[in-house]
Amino acid sequence: MATSLSSLDLNHVPDASKMRLGIVVTEWNSFITNKLLDGAYGALRKYGVADDNIQIFKVPGSIELTFGAQQLIKYGDVDAVIVLGCVIRGGTPHFDYVCDSVTQGITELNATQDIPVIFGVLTTDNQEQAEERAGGKLGNKGEESAISAIKMIDFVCKVKK
Repeated sequence: MATSLSSLDLNHVPDASKMRLGIVVTEWNSFITNKLLDGAYGALRKYGVADDNIQIFKVPGSIELTFGAQQLIKYGDVDAVIVLGCVIRGGTPHFDYVCDSVTQGITELNATQDIPVIFGVLTTDNQEQAEERAGGKLGNKGEESAISAIKMIDFVCKVKK
């Protein structure tokens, strides 16, 4: 079952005015990832993140997201990192390798780092499914990822008190 933005509790999005976020987005499938980036950026601004507190970096493809996120954690002075990408199934096993690699990489960062890394990578069977999740009938995974990042930063702040 697909997750849509309506699954998130939008009535309880914390104040994000003092939060600093980094976004790492792929150039690959930019016709989709640019829409995800627009959704994420728009949501961060909507919930109060200052423009100066949003860092955006592009990497060539989804495999590079893990390294990009790791470098942003190390040098970016951010409270969370959102990774945005789109992998569309093709006729070879490459899809499986890319999806496994980026999923494991981001999971490892979440397990070993002190800030959340939000997984906003679409893994779809075709372009139509990607478009549905990048501002289409199933919402925008970028926007959903931004809201998740805000909620996870708030979670970390509460746990560390």
